[in-house]
Amino acid sequence: MFKQFTEHISGAQGYLLFSLGIFLVFFIVVAILLFRLRKQHVDHMRNLPLKDSYGEPLNPYNL
Repeated sequence: MFKQFTEHISGAQGYLLFSLGIFLVFFIVVAILLFRLRKQHVDHMRNLPLKDSYGEPLNPYNL
């Protein structure tokens, strides 16, 4: 069935299908990486701007 669609592709339509394929592959890879993230890494990154390098909360008035 897919062969019938690819037989009648002209030059511009080929670029459109190629870009659609790249788009889909990119977002599938991003979704896979998102689901493989560990919860500890997400928690660490969430608290990163709020803590210093020793794990203490930052005091904005004591810079």
